[in-house]
Amino acid sequence: MRVLVINAGSSSLKYQLFDMTNESVLASGRVERIGMDSSIVTHEPTDKPEVKDVSEILDHVTAVKRVIDLLVHPEHGVIRSMDEIDAVGHRVVHGGETFKESVLVDQDVKLEIRNLFDLAPLHNPAHMMGINAVDTNLPEIPQAVVFDTAFHQSMPPEAYLYPIPMVLYRRHKIRRYGFHGTSHNYVSQQAAELLGKPLEELKMVTCHIGNGASCTAIMGGKSVDTSMGLTPLEGLMMGTRSGDLDPAIVPFTMNKEDLTLSEVNSMLNKHSGLMAISGISSDMREIVESMEEGDRNAKLAFDMYTYRVRKYIGSYVAAMDGLDVLVFTAGVGENSVQLREAVCSGLSYFGVKLDPELNKQRSKQARIISAPDSRTKVMVVPTNEELIIARDTYRLVLEQEKQGINEI
Repeated sequence: MRVLVINAGSSSLKYQLFDMTNESVLASGRVERIGMDSSIVTHEPTDKPEVKDVSEILDHVTAVKRVIDLLVHPEHGVIRSMDEIDAVGHRVVHGGETFKESVLVDQDVKLEIRNLFDLAPLHNPAHMMGINAVDTNLPEIPQAVVFDTAFHQSMPPEAYLYPIPMVLYRRHKIRRYGFHGTSHNYVSQQAAELLGKPLEELKMVTCHIGNGASCTAIMGGKSVDTSMGLTPLEGLMMGTRSGDLDPAIVPFTMNKEDLTLSEVNSMLNKHSGLMAISGISSDMREIVESMEEGDRNAKLAFDMYTYRVRKYIGSYVAAMDGLDVLVFTAGVGENSVQLREAVCSGLSYFGVKLDPELNKQRSKQARIISAPDSRTKVMVVPTNEELIIARDTYRLVLEQEKQGINEI
């Protein structure tokens, strides 16, 4: 079975085509600047040269068609016809309380994703455009949706409810949902496998540190708490997001600076975090480089960032009454030697002891970077959300086929 994985944004679309016989990637790529006459398509077939094209792509239907055309192209393609695409899996950011696991797409699923637009106005509408675009181009192909929030549906009420009037939860479902769930789920499984221990026996904190960042407490293989909340704004300091702050800052700042709701929302999501404190960049690589050159604001941004990661890890150790494994993943978590060192240097009380040389090694493989005598194992595990989406899509389609056979 070949599964096409799509992550649709409002003006972009990323894709990977998997051969599920060995879970290999046949091709990957992205379409950028959808809606413009200078859209950029980058197609990367495995074992073939990269293809880049600039043309007019005004909507997601055209974007998906362009992707299919490249996948079946006589020179640049990796399959002979679109009939070789057996299923399509989509990333959907918000599944609310409705979706506790991945599901095949039908009209009821589409309706519910639409009902959740208010909870993810920047993401769910774009994901729906991707689903509809596949419907138009590949009408007979089964589609599945994999939700960022699903893994966190195992959180208990004391972790997911906010201490505000319960009527707001009952009427509007205002609660902590958490995000990056697909990534946290994947790396926790990989970590347990590398250690050769059952996931159900481990207390683990996974740190997905990219431009967006979150920490999750995983006990017995289930998420019991996570740093992002109703939206991805809550929690850790991020590239351009503020993370946790006193909610009274919002009305206070609106009053003092005469800001609208839209303007203050933009400030907290797009003009805060590393970018705001450093005044240089939201990119951790540039922050570290400037810090090492003596830039005080870059040093302050780095220290604030790592301090907040450490605080969340400590709170989750308390929540789980212990810690067996600490995992770093995503772009910054996997690649920043300095960040991992700074975070772990303040966790010795929890039995965390890095091996400096192991921490400096570069690898695309999951690995242990803690010292042999470290009571808590520290690991770097590259995330692979697309593979989880492909696996879930593959499983759901097979289950549907088996059910059809049994009914006959």
